[in-house]
Amino acid sequence: MLVSQILKTKQLHDVVTVPPTMTVSEAARILSDKGIGTVIVSADGSTADGILSERDIVREIGARGAGCLTHTVSTLMTSKLVTCTGNDQADEVLKKMTDGRFRHMPVVESGNLLGIISLGDVVKARLMELAMEKDALEGMIMGH
Repeated sequence: MLVSQILKTKQLHDVVTVPPTMTVSEAARILSDKGIGTVIVSADGSTADGILSERDIVREIGARGAGCLTHTVSTLMTSKLVTCTGNDQADEVLKKMTDGRFRHMPVVESGNLLGIISLGDVVKARLMELAMEKDALEGMIMGH
């Protein structure tokens, strides 16, 4: 399954961007209010400059204390992004996420942010594929 097929099942509002100048505490509030684990850091709202996850925030609090909450997200974000395109296979994305030990990957084409795909999105899509394959095989066995 292609990443573009998974993105079609998601709402556009699934991508939450924050400016690099926002404080970490403001970003944490957005994560909490929206019930999400990651925000894309973007100066213009259409490109991905970095990514900030709840894990990043917790690690920094553990290492430096709560004072880091007053820092800007640009100081904590991951700026060396691993991205994918809509034409990438979901299995390849799953492998990159597993190998890199992260759960969210921006979908970018020609420098523009198209969406974000999560580990859960990929697993859900794969489970749907397996269910369809199972149904098809059962139908062939039963003669339908």
